[in-house]
Amino acid sequence: MAKRGKAAYMISAVAHTFKIHPQTLRLYEREGLLKPSRTEGNTRLYTDEDIARLELILSLTRDMGVNLAGVEVVLNMRAKMEQMRRQMEDFVNLVQRELMNREVATDEIKNALVRMSPAHPAPVQKKGT
Repeated sequence: MAKRGKAAYMISAVAHTFKIHPQTLRLYEREGLLKPSRTEGNTRLYTDEDIARLELILSLTRDMGVNLAGVEVVLNMRAKMEQMRRQMEDFVNLVQRELMNREVATDEIKNALVRMSPAHPAPVQKKGT
């Protein structure tokens, strides 16, 4: 069942919008690439997230010539990368909280936590300096 408050589109509207046959959408669902929700009457409903995923699938297949097995690999890798990103973010937040909560944390350590970012790597020290 579709979540309330979210836009949802029927298969015919999605197929028309993307100029694909409804059977293509059904195939993507059978292959596990799309997972639209269903109404009580079993009508497929595509959310904005489903539409974004479909756009990626179509970009991979149409623009890059990736077959459906390759699309599955790409989608799985993206999901794993997103999971790893969240885990890293959680870990960094945990370390920052732990360091900030320590009584012995000096202002220097607190400031170092704020300054550290991937956009500004630490300078490399030259040998002998």
